[in-house]
Amino acid sequence: MVVRHAKRNRKYHGTRRWGMGNIKNARGAGDRGGVGRGGIKHKWTYVTAKAPETIRTVGFKPWRRTKPKEITLREINRMIHAGKAVELNGYKVLSNGEITKAATIKATAFSKSAIEKIKSAGGEAVVL
Repeated sequence: MVVRHAKRNRKYHGTRRWGMGNIKNARGAGDRGGVGRGGIKHKWTYVTAKAPETIRTVGFKPWRRTKPKEITLREINRMIHAGKAVELNGYKVLSNGEITKAATIKATAFSKSAIEKIKSAGGEAVVL
């Protein structure tokens, strides 16, 4: 059978602020330990059990470690015209789609299969 205990807050009935002292002491949102990251040390068990992916995610990212944007061969095929070079600084070329015309494509990075498709179409892949 379940043991029923009296709620702890019974001793504060009839008081105005439940042990906070003066009414001024618990006036703002700081009284509640914050709604976001505020008061995190009191919520650490919840973080480790329910949301471990949020641990060590706050802070600065090194500026060198940015991932390049991705673009597919299908999109490049729409952009190219016969014999024109396409320069994509900050992009990685992925092999989704086909390329129909020979063209020189300059990009930050290429996937292996994208290089093969570009060369089989008679084009050239140049890494910037």
